[in-house]
Amino acid sequence: MESFFERLRYVKLVRKMVYIIIGSLSYPRLAILNRLKISGTEHIKNLPGKNVLFVSNHQTYFMDVIAFLHIFCAVKWRKENKLGVPYYLLNPFTNVYFVSAEDTMKKNFMTRLMALAGSLTVKRTWVETDRAVRKGLSAADSNKILRALGNSWVITFPQGTTTPFAPGRKGTAFLIKQSRCIVVPVVIDGFNKAFHKRGLRLLQKNVDLSVTFKRPLQMDFEDSLEEILARVMDAIEQSEDFKNKTA
Repeated sequence: MESFFERLRYVKLVRKMVYIIIGSLSYPRLAILNRLKISGTEHIKNLPGKNVLFVSNHQTYFMDVIAFLHIFCAVKWRKENKLGVPYYLLNPFTNVYFVSAEDTMKKNFMTRLMALAGSLTVKRTWVETDRAVRKGLSAADSNKILRALGNSWVITFPQGTTTPFAPGRKGTAFLIKQSRCIVVPVVIDGFNKAFHKRGLRLLQKNVDLSVTFKRPLQMDFEDSLEEILARVMDAIEQSEDFKNKTA
């Protein structure tokens, strides 16, 4: 059962206040101290307000998600492929959640604040080591994400780790198959160079950051979980084929 603090993430006013705080702290890091290049927002500006799943590669615990939230807010204010002046934080787009590991979101004040921005916490079923053990999502966690998809957008990272070219998890394919959602692939780059993996702290300035939204995938929901996952991993450029190309 969720605690009172965890239930606050569903209160729109609370979410808006959190967006203002996190957005104000992160905007200079993204758009002033570094160079954020956005492309493909034409693929998201006319999406329905629910049952949309954004799937992306993963480079940091928080700045990836924060960049997405900035972009969604900017698109709501009819900006295309740019953030511009962040007046969009005065009335942010908050109808979006992101999947994150439960233990990560309870480590300190900043992680708890991020949780209020719309975290869907799931129990960690993998370990970031060379011998990663990967299992499916629990039924409770799957249902939590499916309920969120029924009313909003959801961001997930199929690899569940910041290690590049790590294998994807079938839990993502299961969610796609069950919800029959619109699947939007996203490819990011540069975040692991500019930011500390576990927070907002800068590692370097003047880094080229990129966020690319691709066309929604044409999915066949009758495909196997393996086939669906393979399509997703190829779309976010984390498949074995892409690994071999960059080797």
